[in-house]
Amino acid sequence: MGYFTYLCSVKINLNKKIAMKKVFVSLCMAATLMGLSSCASTKNAATLSSLSGEWNIIEINGSAVVPAPNQEFPFIGFDTKTGKVYGNSGCNRLMGSFDVNAKPGQIDLGALGSTRMMCPDMTVEKNVLAALGQVKKYKQLGKENMALCGSSNRPLIVLQKKEAASKLSDLNGKWIISEADGQAIPSGMEKQPAIEFDIAGKRLHGNAGCNIINGSFDVDDANPTAISFPRVISTMMACPDMEVEGRVLKALNAVQSFGKLAGGGMGFYDTDNNLVMVLVKK
Repeated sequence: MGYFTYLCSVKINLNKKIAMKKVFVSLCMAATLMGLSSCASTKNAATLSSLSGEWNIIEINGSAVVPAPNQEFPFIGFDTKTGKVYGNSGCNRLMGSFDVNAKPGQIDLGALGSTRMMCPDMTVEKNVLAALGQVKKYKQLGKENMALCGSSNRPLIVLQKKEAASKLSDLNGKWIISEADGQAIPSGMEKQPAIEFDIAGKRLHGNAGCNIINGSFDVDDANPTAISFPRVISTMMACPDMEVEGRVLKALNAVQSFGKLAGGGMGFYDTDNNLVMVLVKK
């Protein structure tokens, strides 16, 4: 073997060793990243409060979620105070509950219910519901995302914090109550039910159809669409028909969240995400 041939042979062997070393390092790095992103890792462990609020479902079993045309992007919301779950699986609304006293990082979503509408393409919905039914754990992924994992610790679903479509300031001002407790408010009433919000002072004022109402409202910093009215009081006049007022007060007492309606106006929802009151701008 000539000297030049010998040098080329040494160089080739050396390059092979370097290439193999790079492959080995890359595999190690990939394994490390997979370990950190799994729910078995203790790095960036999540607390229950970090789940609070609404999340877009952006990935299922490693594949990006792409909603069908004219269908909603699937999302899920967690109320970590009451243990309620709500959202949309791509076509239907979903609802359920979870144990707020479970160990940190553990959650069971196997008993969720949903509405029964049919959409032209149910693929995303079927994938969402199948994955949610296997969820046993959760873990923080970076600063903005959350992983929902199965019993094998593999991420089944990746969540991304959902930007609120509605914000508290949207409620500011005067509103007509057009619907309460599932029924439309008759037009032309002598005292049309109405409500006015003072967002800065967290106060409300209005009338329920007969009596004047006043009070304050509570919000949740972790969930920008959460609102409740635990301290609403009213005058005590008697009117010939108190049925509408009864429905208005019942609806106010049930409210837990709000959101803009597709047809305009503002909707208020109870703890099970049922629409209990509709407001239109005055």
